[in-house]
Amino acid sequence: MRSSRRSLMLGTVLASASLAIEKAFGEQQSAQPQGAGKPDKLLEDLVAANRILVDQGVLDGYGHVSVRSPNNPERFWMARSVAPELVTPGDLLEHDFDGNVKDAPPDVKLFLERFIHGGIYRARPDVKAVVHNHAPSLIPFGVTGTQLKPLYHMSAFLGPGVPVFEIRSAGGATDMLVKTPALGKALAQTLGSHPMVLMRGHGAAVVGPDLPHAVFRSVYSEVNARLQAQAMALGGKVTYLNAEEARLAETSMSGTLARPWELWRKKAMSK
Repeated sequence: MRSSRRSLMLGTVLASASLAIEKAFGEQQSAQPQGAGKPDKLLEDLVAANRILVDQGVLDGYGHVSVRSPNNPERFWMARSVAPELVTPGDLLEHDFDGNVKDAPPDVKLFLERFIHGGIYRARPDVKAVVHNHAPSLIPFGVTGTQLKPLYHMSAFLGPGVPVFEIRSAGGATDMLVKTPALGKALAQTLGSHPMVLMRGHGAAVVGPDLPHAVFRSVYSEVNARLQAQAMALGGKVTYLNAEEARLAETSMSGTLARPWELWRKKAMSK
């Protein structure tokens, strides 16, 4: 009888201890910051964004895409220096705005122009994704003084205008690459509040409030550049979207971005 009573008491003590441990563990877990660790879904989308932009002819062996970290808004994720089509989740590294990567392998190569991204994220809290590309169709608009303007509804986001970054004004004679924090800051200042900036003799930087927007704008700014050059070559007057048309069309198109994003993602990731 005594043995049974002792067993019952011991069981009660153990159960109470177990509940206390579970409660303490639960409180410890709830104290952890939400979203800590790698944002896996977002990084999968970042890999997809690289592949999409290659598939759509915006990127080739060069160029890069980044996304602001949802866990720390003062950091961003971008691949190591590798061709965009070859990017995998294992290539993605978290950078700070000065281009540093914590605990990076000693032999890892980083993109020389990661300062494009850091400079823009620092200057634009609203930007969550950045694309840097060298699309050939954009180059003429950065070297001739001819403004890139929206001539159809898909490129309505160009309505506010597209500034041109003149690297000579910021850094004198350079190799044309934005590979210092100072040049990244100067580029961001030229970008201002616009959705993209042309880089004279180099390419462009395109931004968005998320990856689908940044990818969409990168694709359709390149298409618009080709169409605008074709329209101008015909010799007649080119009718562009006016400010109100551009505003209304951009609002309308922004609500449909999931459609091309899902299609482009499926196509690019199935290859």
